[in-house]
Amino acid sequence: MQLQADSVDVQGPKGKMSVRVPHGIRFETKDGVLSALRESDEQRALHGLARALVANAVFGVTTGFKKDLDIVGVGYRAEVKGKNVVLSLGFSHPVEFPIPEGIQIAVEKQTHMTVSGADKNQVGQVAANLRHLRPPDPYKQKGIRIAGERLKKKAGKAGAAKTAG
Repeated sequence: MQLQADSVDVQGPKGKMSVRVPHGIRFETKDGVLSALRESDEQRALHGLARALVANAVFGVTTGFKKDLDIVGVGYRAEVKGKNVVLSLGFSHPVEFPIPEGIQIAVEKQTHMTVSGADKNQVGQVAANLRHLRPPDPYKQKGIRIAGERLKKKAGKAGAAKTAG
């Protein structure tokens, strides 16, 4: 870990990251403990933000972040081909999604994907972009969803035959 005036550089087994430090916040190490210090109480919110960003960077380069995605639907599947994920999502054509630098995507059982990487923000954004290709349908619940996501199922057209008359 290297401390500069405007950034903190963190390196670990999963890679290296640099976190920009907001103006008025500084980091220092005492007895192997990294602590964030603020110049005045006006930077109270930035103090917590800077501490959380550095903590996420340390966790990311040591352990890493991951998001699981489930693909639900008849004929919906995914597979990794080179640096792309090829998804069959009920369209007339397969959808190719390029895997960004620093992100790994693993496909298990063709209907479960794991997005992993060192940067928490990038992992979440890639998972959101994949979900956006076919968001879950509120009526049939088909689509790509993040594991553990709770969906509200809507009732379809009920009583359409009763209105005639």
